[in-house]
Amino acid sequence: MIEAPPSKLLNPLAPLRLTSFSHGGGCGCKIAPGVLSQILRNHAGGLIPPELMVGIETADDAAVYRLNDEQALIATTDFFMPIVDDPYEFGRIAATNAISDVYAMGGRPIMALALVAMPINQLPVEVIAEIVRGGQDVCRAAGIPIAGGHTIDSVEPIYGLVAMGLVHPKRVRRNADAQAGDVLVLGKPLGVGVLSAALKKQQLSEAGYRQLIENTTKLNTPGIALSALDGVHALTDVTGFGLAGHTLELARGAGLTAVVEWSKVPLLDNVIAMAGGGMVTGASGRNWAGYGGDVQLHEGLPATAQALLTDPQTSGGLLVSCAPEAAEAVLDVFRQEGFGHAAVIGRVEAGAPGLAVIP
Repeated sequence: MIEAPPSKLLNPLAPLRLTSFSHGGGCGCKIAPGVLSQILRNHAGGLIPPELMVGIETADDAAVYRLNDEQALIATTDFFMPIVDDPYEFGRIAATNAISDVYAMGGRPIMALALVAMPINQLPVEVIAEIVRGGQDVCRAAGIPIAGGHTIDSVEPIYGLVAMGLVHPKRVRRNADAQAGDVLVLGKPLGVGVLSAALKKQQLSEAGYRQLIENTTKLNTPGIALSALDGVHALTDVTGFGLAGHTLELARGAGLTAVVEWSKVPLLDNVIAMAGGGMVTGASGRNWAGYGGDVQLHEGLPATAQALLTDPQTSGGLLVSCAPEAAEAVLDVFRQEGFGHAAVIGRVEAGAPGLAVIP
């Protein structure tokens, strides 16, 4: 984890709250899945060159373009409004989240471009500089430069990256290649949206805040090694649509049924109680409205399960679909890179595309 020096400009207790400038924060800002589906419904066509290995067909994490027999280019972009009040940490979280999509395709990041949209007349220049510094420090940790970018004067503060990477064409790991009989492994615990909702209501403890920062600034570096494992069939990262939404995308892409065992899903500390107390984001409800019809919640699940399954995960963990005999190797990769919460959470079965969640 990157060691972050405390910012003297803004912190969670400061009078000026960065989150107050935006209507939503982090990956909770995403357009609801149902609305997004309507927007893109008539735009699936267009030019598709033979070199384009991954496009928009299965809502994958990044585009992949084959350069030659040894290299494919991964290209992605991600940006959002503040999820925390500290500008340095906001920059770190946004950059970590954007780079994650390269890892989720099994690639190695090589370069980034910064996307900076700020209310220039409302935020001090020093605060904006701290946001950019946070993003630069994460890119440095990932071993890549920020080689350019674009800035605009905006009503709300927005920061993110265009991230690019390289991967061997045979090691591209799409979200649509799960196989019947696979097991599902999740790399990070859930609950970031719950913590962010509590932060916005000024009801998040110091320990909860530390959890939030640690989880959202942990680069998903295991993706590189995971793509080299023969038994790993599909990869994605869990972000704004929550665990249920991204697992459902995986199931739909493969034309199979995904089964998640709720008791095995890792969770951040205290998020069950917090969700039960109403600390949920608006995006959680929008997510369920968008795809809940394809999710079967079995009897015996706790009352908070739906809220946590749909909880938007800013810079969330990798979701791996692998052969059962590869599961221990997958967990070893996660453990070796400091992802101690990684766990087998379910399986993939033959059946109609959908998601079933059991106790």
